[in-house]
Amino acid sequence: MGGADNTRRRVVVWGTGNVGRPAIRAVAAHRDLDLVGVVVSDPSKVGVDAGTLTGITPLGVVATDDASAVVPGADAVIYTATADTRPGAALDDLEWCLRHGANIVSTSFYALAHPATIVSGLAERVNAACTTGGSSVFISGIDPGWVVDVLPAVVASVSANVTEIRIQELFDYSLYDQPDVVRNVIGFGRPLDELPLMLHDGSLRFVWEPSLRNLATLLGLEIESVSVTVERWALETDTDVASMGRFDAGTQGAFRFEVTGTVGGRALLVIEHVTRIHPDCAPHWPQPMSPGGEHKVVISGNPHLEVTVHGVEHDEPGAAGGGNAVAANRLVNAVPGVCDAPPGILGPADLPAVDPSAQIRGD
Repeated sequence: MGGADNTRRRVVVWGTGNVGRPAIRAVAAHRDLDLVGVVVSDPSKVGVDAGTLTGITPLGVVATDDASAVVPGADAVIYTATADTRPGAALDDLEWCLRHGANIVSTSFYALAHPATIVSGLAERVNAACTTGGSSVFISGIDPGWVVDVLPAVVASVSANVTEIRIQELFDYSLYDQPDVVRNVIGFGRPLDELPLMLHDGSLRFVWEPSLRNLATLLGLEIESVSVTVERWALETDTDVASMGRFDAGTQGAFRFEVTGTVGGRALLVIEHVTRIHPDCAPHWPQPMSPGGEHKVVISGNPHLEVTVHGVEHDEPGAAGGGNAVAANRLVNAVPGVCDAPPGILGPADLPAVDPSAQIRGD
C-alpha cells in the first residue's frame, strides 16, 4: 500500500447511468488506470466524449454501442448496466467479457456476490468463462456494497461484547433517478394490495443475503438461517417528483424491511432499509439525520457504536448521488486487485487492501 507499481490497466466502463457516470470520473482520476472505452445503449450517446457525458473535461474517449470494438484487449470492464430488468442479457454480457479476457467489477449480478453460495449451474457457467479468458469477476453487492461488508467488519474490530450488528439504509428515493425501477420494481406509487417485485421474500434474500454472508465471512462466522420482514406505508397526499411525475395518495409511499442472519441462535447480523418517496411519509419509522439520506452501521456492544456515511457527489443530485459515487469508486479502486487475482469469482475476503494513494491528488 502507498505506492505505484507502474502497472497501468486498460479499463472499459459499460453503462453511463447513476453508477457509470461516477465510475468514469473515478477512472479518469486514478493514477494507474486508463479509460479506453465506454459502452452505451442510448443512440444519442454514441460518439459523445466520455467526459462530456459525465460533466468533466473531455477525455478523448467516445462512447460506442459496439462492445466488441473496445472490450477485447481491455484489462477490466466496470459493468454498471442494470441487470435487474434484463438478467439474461446482462449475464450474457458478463460471460462474453470474461471469455475475452476482461476482468469484471460490477454492482449488478447479486447472485455472484458471495462465491461460496452461488447456485451450481451459474457458478459452473461463470467459472468456465473465467477459465477460458484467464479472468476474474468481483461483484461488490448493494447498499453500496462496502457499507454492508467491509465497513461493519472494520467497526467490529474496535468493539467488544457485540450482540448485534445492524446496517441501515435510510433514504429518500425521490432523488433516485430511475423511474422504471422506482415504480415497477420497488413499487412506489403502486397500490398497497400489490406487492412489488423487490419486496417479495425471495427477492430480498436474492439481493441482500449474499452481502450478509460476505459480512459473516469477513467476521469468521457462519450464518445458520436468514429471515425477512417487510412493512409498507401509504402516502397521505399526492406527491410530485420532478424527475418521475406524480405519486398518488393511498399508494405505496414508504417501506421498511429487514434481512436478518442468525448466528449462534441469535439474530446477530441485520440489514435494514427504510425508504421513502417523500421524507414526510411514515414519520414514525427511523429517519436520517443527513439531508436526503444516509447509511449507518450500528453495533450494539461495548461501547454502542454508530458510524454514519453520507456522501455528496458534486456532479450528481443529493445523497443518492453520493451513495452511487462511493459504490462506483469501490469498483474502480478494486480493479488492480481483481486484475492480479487468480481466475474465478471473488468476494471481498479474496481481495487485498486497496491502495488509497492511487486516488490522492498531488496538485
